[in-house]
Amino acid sequence: MPARDIYHNTVVEALKIDGWTITHNPLYLGYGGKHLYVDLGAEKTAIAAEKQGKKIAV
Repeated sequence: MPARDIYHNTVVEALKIDGWTITHNPLYLGYGGKHLYVDLGAEKTAIAAEKQGKKIAV
């Protein structure tokens, strides 16, 4: 598992303020026998059609 840097909590709070829900902290991805970690997985459900169901990994 990766170590968190000094910006981790700031990024989490900024995403929450913008309406994102943190779904994974960290987000684990297994691919081809490799173990990969992304700092955060988040999703945002919004009324605006252009963002509804949109997901990000930071």
